[in-house]
Amino acid sequence: MAGRIAKELEEARRWGGARELRPLDGNVLRWGGLLLPNNPPYNGGAFRFELTFSPHHPLSPPRARLCTSIYHPGVDAEGHVCQPLTSTQHWVPSTRATQVLQDLLLLLDSPDPQRVLRQDLARELRERPELFHRRAEEHTRLHAEPRPEP
Repeated sequence: MAGRIAKELEEARRWGGARELRPLDGNVLRWGGLLLPNNPPYNGGAFRFELTFSPHHPLSPPRARLCTSIYHPGVDAEGHVCQPLTSTQHWVPSTRATQVLQDLLLLLDSPDPQRVLRQDLARELRERPELFHRRAEEHTRLHAEPRPEP
C-alpha cells in the first residue's frame, strides 16, 4: 500500500496542478501542498491543503482538507470539503490521488451550490452571486497565501 501511495505522489507531482506537494512529517499517508485556482474569485491566492490516506487505501477513500480559510459553500469552517468522489458511496479503488486533487481544484474553480457544507454561502451564491464573489475575493485577499512564481 505504501508503495502505491508513493507512486501516486510522484504521479501527482508530474500533474503539476498542486505545488509543494510532499508527505507531511515524513508520513506518506499524509500529503500537503498548495492549490492554485484558475478562476475568480479564488485565483488571487494559493490554498494550502492536506490529503490523508486511510491505512486501507485504496479500499477506503482519502480525505481532503483545506488548511487555508476560504469563503466557499463546499468547504466548512474547519476546512472539510464536500467531495462526492471521496465519499464511501462513490469511491472506486481504482481512483488515483491525482483525480482527487483535480476534483478538489475543480471545486475551487467552479463553486457549486449543489455541493454544499455551508448553506448560507450556497444561498448567497444562488441569490446574490455578485455579493458572493465580492466577499469571496476579499476573503481570498485577506486569508490565502501569495501565489508562487511559475
